[in-house]
Amino acid sequence: MIDPNLNQDNAETTALLALSWVLSDDGRAERLLSLTGLTPDSLREGLREPGVQLAVLDFLANHESDLLAAADALQCEPGRIIAARHALGGRNYE
Repeated sequence: MIDPNLNQDNAETTALLALSWVLSDDGRAERLLSLTGLTPDSLREGLREPGVQLAVLDFLANHESDLLAAADALQCEPGRIIAARHALGGRNYE
């Protein structure tokens, strides 16, 4: 179910918080860059771009253990991260 209270700003905030969590671990950060094709420069330059935010949320959505750990660290339900992905224009994983 998509969170009807998750607007564009909330989705962007969720994506940026998720990115911060991903980058808190060197191995996970390297895996993000490897799997998404992003570079440190493109990541920095594209922080406010929906495509970069979607890439981060996809990265989490496609690896359940990271999704659950990120949700725990962000003190939210995993569904909020998925809802943020959908709110930013991504496909629904339900």
